[in-house]
Amino acid sequence: METKANRAEISNIPEEKRWDLITPLCLACLCVMSILFIKSARAYDGGNEWKLQIIWCLIGFSVYFGASILDYRLFLKYAHILYGLSMVSLLLVFGGPEIYGASRWIDFGFFKIQPSEMAKFATIVMGASILSRSKIGDIRDSLKGILRLCICFFVPMFLIFLQPDLGSTMVFPPIAFTLLYVARIPAKFFIATTALFVALLGVLSLDVYRYYQHKTENLRSSESVVAYEDNALLPLKDYQRKRILTFVAPEVVDPHGIGPNWNRVQALIAVATGGISGKGLGEGMQAKLGYLPSAVAHNDFIFGVLAEEWGLIGSSFAIFVYALIIYGCLKVAANSADLFGRLLAVSVSVLLMAHVFVNIGMTLGITPITGLPLPFLSHGGSFVVTSFLLMGVVQSVYRYRKEFLA
Repeated sequence: METKANRAEISNIPEEKRWDLITPLCLACLCVMSILFIKSARAYDGGNEWKLQIIWCLIGFSVYFGASILDYRLFLKYAHILYGLSMVSLLLVFGGPEIYGASRWIDFGFFKIQPSEMAKFATIVMGASILSRSKIGDIRDSLKGILRLCICFFVPMFLIFLQPDLGSTMVFPPIAFTLLYVARIPAKFFIATTALFVALLGVLSLDVYRYYQHKTENLRSSESVVAYEDNALLPLKDYQRKRILTFVAPEVVDPHGIGPNWNRVQALIAVATGGISGKGLGEGMQAKLGYLPSAVAHNDFIFGVLAEEWGLIGSSFAIFVYALIIYGCLKVAANSADLFGRLLAVSVSVLLMAHVFVNIGMTLGITPITGLPLPFLSHGGSFVVTSFLLMGVVQSVYRYRKEFLA
């Protein structure tokens, strides 16, 4: 616990030693890249998203430094309130605007927010709070904490799935399992849950296979889709099955590459034509000529624009910057003064890894298209600000690390 002597010791530490300077420099680098490539992606139609991105980045950095100065243990004290407000905001989206067939935003008139992004932060804080307060031992001793954590993660997952937003839903399980692993839950739990995961994956595979048979029989009318969904094994939307099937069997869903497979094909072309050094900033053709649609070029597929214009060198540089940020989070976790701080830092690193891997993977065609944005590069206010908030909390854990509170 922190004492008056601890606080006095911290106050005497030079400010530069209390800051991880590499991380904010990496974040600034990604923000500059984001503005440049968003501008390039929308240059052909005069889109002003890059100007909005400047505003979001400035707000994000303000949030980052504000969260960095705060003692991260305040979140432990108010975790329940933060979590409750976040769940209420997830309920409010169902009365909000529907965009591209999904209700994910709360409209305030002059701007919209996406509560699912804040829900990720609130759930991480609540999950870390639960495990840091729970008794951890054998399975019996740990059961109460495990059940509470499961409920904590199930509620936002269910509400986000109903929006529907399958991509954001799927980032929660890796975070939950990481929290349990860091908290040293017995190995028997992970063996049992792995068996359950394999079983669920089998059900999903069977469900998609039945949908595959449905498509190959050319039953494409709206009536046939309804008939299939009435007998489906899982409560997935038709477009969600199409995304999965587009990944595993694109020749079935979109044999000519002009339907659901279009974005993936055009992103692959952008990456392939970028070569080693790229075509040059603003010289990419896929977004400029509209082959990579304007609806996705500046957000979900921003990495494709980067790869086309900066090539393998620029793409590798972006991945290296992400690696530095994630490594920094793990290093902070290793030096955390308590379990709560360690759980927070590790959770943020897993969230970033999930977003980076899935987003870049769907651009390269190695993961299904889920709509997960690329941290600090993709356009979007809610996601950018929340990402900065998460990194600010990690910075706070660093400022109050164990070498200063020993």
